Amino acid sequence: MRRFLVLQLRPETEAADEEFDAFLDRGGLSAAEVHRIRLDEAPLPALSLDDYAGIIVGGGPGCVSDAPEDKDPLEARIEADILSLMPEVLSRDMPFMGCCYGMGILGHTLGGTVAKGRYGEPIGGVDCTMTEAGAADPILADLPRDFRALVGHKEAVETLPEGAVHLVASAPCPFQMIRAGRNVYATQFHPEAKGQNFANRIRIYRDRGYFDPSDAEALTEACLAEEITVPERILSNFTRRFGG
Repeated sequence: MRRFLVLQLRPETEAADEEFDAFLDRGGLSAAEVHRIRLDEAPLPALSLDDYAGIIVGGGPGCVSDAPEDKDPLEARIEADILSLMPEVLSRDMPFMGCCYGMGILGHTLGGTVAKGRYGEPIGGVDCTMTEAGAADPILADLPRDFRALVGHKEAVETLPEGAVHLVASAPCPFQMIRAGRNVYATQFHPEAKGQNFANRIRIYRDRGYFDPSDAEALTEACLAEEITVPERILSNFTRRFGG
């Protein structure tokens, strides 16, 4: 089996390691089946996408909708590295799963509106519902139409990009999952995350503007109380479909 390329954007080692372990566990992957690159450690090296079964992009504290002058220099370089891959990903219809931050990357690349004005969601669980197109999609077709997922994001896709397919919605944020072509996916929710993952991230990111730090304990308790089962099946369906 060709490996999956896992690109991580989190500058915090503890958060990056925790996310990577979650990708392996929920994606049904071994460390030997992936090529992990932490973009905070070095610029994206020269790659041949022919070497990979697909690409998984993790989350991170950056926002593509931030003004260039407001971007942290490291986050700006990481964003530029990811964006540099997207034209080839789309032209090849390369299997791609962008998680949370990946929604902004895909939406921006496709020309959709990505902004902070309307659909940011606080840390916690949300009810998601598949569209008709979602229910017919190969990596969603065997899953419940309604499910809970964990979210927490400042920006969101506000308009469906031309040519994109709307797969999953929620009341607070309409575009929870989209697809471009046949194989390029992005989720606004975190398909790799369970309650403990979010508890860890609440501790790590408590001062990054996602929530009032005084709410950290209550948010942690709420996330730990969530029973999240369907999103990880989306991730494992993706790796099974394109990895073997």
